[in-house]
Amino acid sequence: MVTVSVVSLGVLWAFAASIALGQGLNLRHVETVQDHFGYPSGALGSALQNERRLSLVYLGSRTDGDRAAMESGRLVTDRQAELFRRLVQDRGARDAAPPQARRLADRIGGELAALGTGRRAIDAGATGRAKAFADYTALLSDVGSLQGSLATLDNSEVAKDARNEASLSRARETLAEEDAVLAGALAAGRMTPAEHAQFVKLVGTQRSLYGFASSELRAADQAYYQRVTGMPEYTRLRALEDRFVASRALVRPSTDSGTLWKTTADSNLTRLRGLELSVAAGAEQRAKPISDGIITRVVLAGALGLLAVVASLVIAVWVARSVIRELARLRREAIDLADVRLPGVIRRLRRGEEVDVAAEAPPLAFGTREIDQVGEAFNAARRTAIQGAVEEATLRRNVSDVFVNLARRSQTLLHRQLKLLDSMERRIEVPDDLEDLFRVDHLATRMRRHAEGLIILSGQAPGRGWRSPVAIVDVARAAASEVEDYTRVNVAPMTRAAIVGPAVADVIHLLAELIENATAFSPPHTTVQVHGQAVSHGFTLEVEDRGLSMDEPSLAAANERLASGGEFDLSDASQLGLFVVGRLARRHGVKVTLRTSPYGGMTAIVLLPEDLVVRADTDALEAPPALTTRRAEDALVPVGAVVGGRRPDVPADEEPGGAVLRLPAGRH
Repeated sequence: MVTVSVVSLGVLWAFAASIALGQGLNLRHVETVQDHFGYPSGALGSALQNERRLSLVYLGSRTDGDRAAMESGRLVTDRQAELFRRLVQDRGARDAAPPQARRLADRIGGELAALGTGRRAIDAGATGRAKAFADYTALLSDVGSLQGSLATLDNSEVAKDARNEASLSRARETLAEEDAVLAGALAAGRMTPAEHAQFVKLVGTQRSLYGFASSELRAADQAYYQRVTGMPEYTRLRALEDRFVASRALVRPSTDSGTLWKTTADSNLTRLRGLELSVAAGAEQRAKPISDGIITRVVLAGALGLLAVVASLVIAVWVARSVIRELARLRREAIDLADVRLPGVIRRLRRGEEVDVAAEAPPLAFGTREIDQVGEAFNAARRTAIQGAVEEATLRRNVSDVFVNLARRSQTLLHRQLKLLDSMERRIEVPDDLEDLFRVDHLATRMRRHAEGLIILSGQAPGRGWRSPVAIVDVARAAASEVEDYTRVNVAPMTRAAIVGPAVADVIHLLAELIENATAFSPPHTTVQVHGQAVSHGFTLEVEDRGLSMDEPSLAAANERLASGGEFDLSDASQLGLFVVGRLARRHGVKVTLRTSPYGGMTAIVLLPEDLVVRADTDALEAPPALTTRRAEDALVPVGAVVGGRRPDVPADEEPGGAVLRLPAGRH
């Protein structure tokens, strides 16, 4: 806020200073603009006026002398035109000149380039006096507009001088037009009615323009004008104008009349041009002290404004430092809450630790009243956030305890049910009844796995366990027996490696989730292959199906979930199996990776670490496998095998007679 305020004040100061300084520099540029636009355009206008008069005289007389005079006038015009083009193209002068003046100068340059066409038409006699007069007058009108555009200056006094100069220039152009029309008529020896009407109009316009312009002149310039009008030549000019205005019949082929008019008109035009130059010179002299005064005031105002800005900056920084320090402290506390304190509270709550809200959210106090009010609001928000985290963790823990309690009850009942089913399977000899018992056994086994999955998602360990190592091939078969389509699972022969007893139940559950996923997302007529082998860092098991694959983003997300074993997301109930596998893999250091199968399906690779694997050459493998039920032991007996004969755990006199033929594989 302090920076914004100071910058805004500085911008306003710079804007005001630039406007005032621009006025002073604009006045400083008056001399430059006059030297490159005003004086050259005036000289060019005088040359064009003279060429226009000489051209009309030649068109009236058609004599060689007048043609030579016209050619001489054209040379003067060409020199002035070249000088005009060079000066108006100066970069510094163009930057100082008004935009309209630059545009008019460019247009005059184009018209001067086309002047040769009109000259050739005059030489060939293809144009008359009226057409030639109109062409030259149009060009001179643009020259006059250029001189008038130089009056758009900011200072009223200098602008007044420029307007006076432009008014005198327009009046002198009218006199020059009057001179050209009458000189052409005198050279021709006659004046048409149209030319006489035009002459009368020009005389009246010229006298009105000079009368208006002289009334606006300063005292020195009015004295100059009075001296011009008081000379005999000006009196003679008025008399000749009145004479030819009275009657056009007085225009006759007479050398004396033409010479007298030319001498009189040239004398007055020269003196009136001198008046214009005097006005311009006076304007330049008056502009210099005015511009110096403005620049001086701008410098003083700018210095004082700069001091005010600096003082405002110092005071603002001094006032704001305390606010900034307290805001920085508040910011540090907010970052500490977001990055350290609140995550730490959540981690402690997940570990089951008790959290004291008052100790974790001590109140903050600040010196500035407004900042202290913000601090109080932050204290309340911090207490609410930590209290909310504590309550949420408590609620999740209570819900988890309820789920674990329900799952434990279901698990106990299912254990009892499986034991009862196992004893019934050992007594019953009727194949159909035994098949139904196997189905019930299989459903109960699956229900037990789902109950254990709920316990695992609640962060607890399932109750099943083994004391002795179990062969990996038996673990794989037991996992296959816990899925619905167990008959589609083919467990390949493996080495005599085993898994340590405490990890057997979790590995069975992990493999069962992967196998069930493979059967669920593959066609019913295909098989799921389970094979394994010892590797340098443990033992690897692969579950491969020939069903649906996953796109690259989904596959990457699934592998990330398996690797991290993060918190269970209640909104993603379709991924329960992946959450269970991730939890179990993280618990025992097992690495589970999904990848696309060459057959178009998926392959799940399970890498068991060395501390879970008992190699085939150890004595621990001498102990017999101890799986939970007979159903798990006999789940994947090859099709057509006969189950019966003497059982090692039943005395010969108590062994039931007969045998059971394993039914063909199918969906039961």
